[in-house]
Amino acid sequence: MKRIVLVALATLVVGAAAAVAAAAAPDDQYYDLQWGPAQIHAEQAWATSTGKAQVIAIVDSGVDLAHPDLKRKLVRGATFTGCAEAPNGCGNGDWESGNTTEAPSPHGTHVAGIAAAVTDNGIGIAGVAPAAKLMPVKVLTDEGGTFEEVASGIRWAADNGADVVNLSLGALPGVQALPLVGELDDAKRAINYAVSKGVVVVAAAGNDFLSICGEPAFNPNALCVAATDRLEARASYSNFAIDQDLNVVAAPGGAAFLACEDDVVSTVPAGAEGVCSEIVGTPGYDFYAGTSMATPHVAGVAALLTAQGRDVFQVYDVLKETARTPGLELRGTYTPVYGWGIVDAEAAVAAPRG
Repeated sequence: MKRIVLVALATLVVGAAAAVAAAAAPDDQYYDLQWGPAQIHAEQAWATSTGKAQVIAIVDSGVDLAHPDLKRKLVRGATFTGCAEAPNGCGNGDWESGNTTEAPSPHGTHVAGIAAAVTDNGIGIAGVAPAAKLMPVKVLTDEGGTFEEVASGIRWAADNGADVVNLSLGALPGVQALPLVGELDDAKRAINYAVSKGVVVVAAAGNDFLSICGEPAFNPNALCVAATDRLEARASYSNFAIDQDLNVVAAPGGAAFLACEDDVVSTVPAGAEGVCSEIVGTPGYDFYAGTSMATPHVAGVAALLTAQGRDVFQVYDVLKETARTPGLELRGTYTPVYGWGIVDAEAAVAAPRG
């Protein structure tokens, strides 16, 4: 099998920070470090929808199944690392599972926490979709993965109860043209399959400083997510939305090149922390930055919407129509910098249905 490397779209540098003021703020220990939920108005949306009975598939590098801020939220998962052709994979989605000698990556665990960590439990962080479940699907290692492995993970998630698929991964620069032929078409066809089954697919724009969404986010059936920093500017590393015909929105991803607190705090396996974890002080948490971190913010909001009974394209339309463009007082207006704007959970769940 020709190996096309897919990489997790995060930078291990960074942060979070503006304190969130709200009477009903959850009591999670590090919620005051989470500026992402505040930027997308997540907390204000929870009175309307919490994502109850929804499942967000984290198609990534697996999840630490024993993490105290995640284990209560997990449903059955699968691993396709080194076994893309196995119908049900070769593992349970744990970050250390798979038929490979390549080192595991904490990336998927970080992504999972942003989307739906256990919320209001007095420890760690709060997830964007507090009542949603998480489906761990491992398709990456620390060395990346292949389109075939990713496609197998997407299909398995769609066939096993996922309502939303999160793809915080992407090909290297220039690969967005390759899925048009041969085996590189695997991920595109898998996304189309998932959408045909009523599954929302949210994918990272890429960290290549380019003006177009990378693969697999380039697929018109997916929702491409660019990254913003804590000041609501487009993150300097983030790909963005030169193509108005794509479904492109923006969400908090962190700055990557500034202080740790300027990036996104979330869950990681204990022992896999980096230097920024010293700010938190508790094992199992760290700060990363990237469109990888922006994507689960949007996947969480998508779960709030699917919990309201909205279908795939209603979710895409609502997210675009209610997104806001910073500084311009506009909603649902396309710009090359933000796509259709920064996702606004409060406005999205309040939008008319049907």
